[in-house]
Amino acid sequence: MLIKAPSDIAPSEITPRSVYLSRRGLLAGAGALAGALAFGPADAATLTAAKSPFSTDEKPTPKKDVVSYNNFYEFGTDKADPVAYAGKLTTSPWSVKVDGLVGKPADYALEDILKGVALEERIYRMRCVEGWSMVIPWVGFPLAELLKKVEPQGSAKYVAFETLKRPSEMPGQKGVFQALPWPYVEGLRLDEAMNPLTILAVGLYGETLPNQNGAPIRLVVPWKYGFKSIKSVVRISLVEKQPETTWQKQNPGEYGFYSNVNPEVDHPRWSQKTERRIGEGSGLFAARRPTLMFNGYAEQVASLYSGLDLRKNY
Repeated sequence: MLIKAPSDIAPSEITPRSVYLSRRGLLAGAGALAGALAFGPADAATLTAAKSPFSTDEKPTPKKDVVSYNNFYEFGTDKADPVAYAGKLTTSPWSVKVDGLVGKPADYALEDILKGVALEERIYRMRCVEGWSMVIPWVGFPLAELLKKVEPQGSAKYVAFETLKRPSEMPGQKGVFQALPWPYVEGLRLDEAMNPLTILAVGLYGETLPNQNGAPIRLVVPWKYGFKSIKSVVRISLVEKQPETTWQKQNPGEYGFYSNVNPEVDHPRWSQKTERRIGEGSGLFAARRPTLMFNGYAEQVASLYSGLDLRKNY
């Protein structure tokens, strides 16, 4: 697959960090948030959020790149396909089925999931297995908050996630030659899901999440490769056995369940030791930087994998 690089952006066009970091304070009430999320991507309703201490102090990737250079195969395999075709996706009303080994299984409307939630702005490094990376200011809340509300049972060991399947609005899900089996599914160990770095995002750059970035709600797991951060989530299931994920089904020799960023484990078709930060330099000729273990979040998550062979469990 050809990887296309976005055009470089002049520094004068990049939103000053002080501007988007000024969007602080807690949201006044759930009603205001539900109203904001009712807007489509073109309206870009503002979300007010507190600045999170988990944020990196690295300069964020220009917004223009973040919303136009995406992997979202439900809309096509080219990086430009999601922004071209995702505008037709209906994201309101939206509900998420929570089931499996929980005390409170139900179909939860998005506004009910967000009721009483304090949104945070978290600026996370994000690393793609293809060798490119971004720094993105997400707006969201810890996944642990939702999981605690639904009361996981003692036998629950994993969390499985499922993306929307709607071929009428997602052109990549129809036709003879489809890139992946649908719906897209992912999974985490329960302790990974409960880690405070793991969030459900409903916005970025202080605005509601654009369709091409996984609207209206998506997972963000910053120490794993980007495909673990499943988009447009419609189902969350707590289960006892390790769930099979989409990329494991597609190519188990290249994509494992854990998918932690590990520069010492090469993808069979390319090295993972360095990365290219989107928005820096000129396309494929931009300077590369060393890839950090766990994408730089080792202090927060390395203990989760004590005693686990991270070469075998890739």
